[in-house]
Amino acid sequence: MPAGPRASCCICKFRPPPARSRRGLPYPAVVIGVAAKFLYERQRASGSIGVRFLLRLSRAIDALNEQVGHLVYWLVLAAVVVSAGNAMMRYTFDMSSNAWLELQWYLFSAVFLLAAGYTLLHNEHVRIDVVYGHLPPRVRAWIDLIGGVFFLLPMALIIMVLSWPIVVESIERNEYSSDAGGLLRWPVKILIPIGFLLLVLQGVSEIIKRVGFLLGHIPDLAETHRDPILDETIKTASK
Repeated sequence: MPAGPRASCCICKFRPPPARSRRGLPYPAVVIGVAAKFLYERQRASGSIGVRFLLRLSRAIDALNEQVGHLVYWLVLAAVVVSAGNAMMRYTFDMSSNAWLELQWYLFSAVFLLAAGYTLLHNEHVRIDVVYGHLPPRVRAWIDLIGGVFFLLPMALIIMVLSWPIVVESIERNEYSSDAGGLLRWPVKILIPIGFLLLVLQGVSEIIKRVGFLLGHIPDLAETHRDPILDETIKTASK
């Protein structure tokens, strides 16, 4: 059999193996590409885990201030009862007590301070603006983010830190009211750092939510905002 055609057939069927390095590994470019993809996927997964952790932290802070807000509802009722009782005793029996009068504004102070974080949670703080409400959602989120980082948190932290020595001094002195029959002063003074701590925590939660919205992990908060009293009414009616 002639060797010419057989040799040409073998040449046609022959396919050279992929080029490899001396150690039998693929080209360095392929190795670099695979490694870069692995590192990118790992970084993306770790970033996603970090965002999910922060969002869980935000939900925990929201739940804390939600519970505090529900407790404050009862303090409002207590303040109304004490105020009405003081008025009735004064005008009916011509009797008055400094302790009950001070308790009245103690309760009001507790409502005002402890509900600050709850009010921020439901976006019920007073806003006087003619521009903010007409801006796109992402611009509003950036405004809230910058305002929270550079204004809300520094202000709340400064007041919380500066009020603590006053509370400690009041406890050490066992400070009482200067009025006859008045109450201890430190229980109402300690509400200042506690209230601003709750406000700081809620500020952190709001910042996390704004960042989450800007990164596309949660929807626009303005669109999901609801009236808390209306929500409570609907929830109670559905039971």
